Amino acid sequence: MKWSALHDAAAVVCELAGQQVEPRRADVRNFPAIMRDLGGWRYEEARQGVDDLAAMMEPGLAALLAVHARGGSTVPAAQALWQEFLVARAALLDLAPVQGLKRLA
Repeated sequence: MKWSALHDAAAVVCELAGQQVEPRRADVRNFPAIMRDLGGWRYEEARQGVDDLAAMMEPGLAALLAVHARGGSTVPAAQALWQEFLVARAALLDLAPVQGLKRLA
């Protein structure tokens, strides 16, 4: 559920950045199930990574929403947070073996 909530938050950041929200690809949707099935160190790394990503996104989104509520421009900060999200998510997705992603695609 945290993975899905992170993507919901990221969609808001993307909109505040003035960009089109990306559709959720199968590899992104299926990531939690793949990692749960794998277990072991990859699962633990993924779990910690999702927690870390949430710790980054929560205050960033709160700040963006506060600026937006006051009528300020959120575009530069939202673009930066969106890029950070994409980089962190890509690192997490790299934990999944390619075969597992193809199997569930």
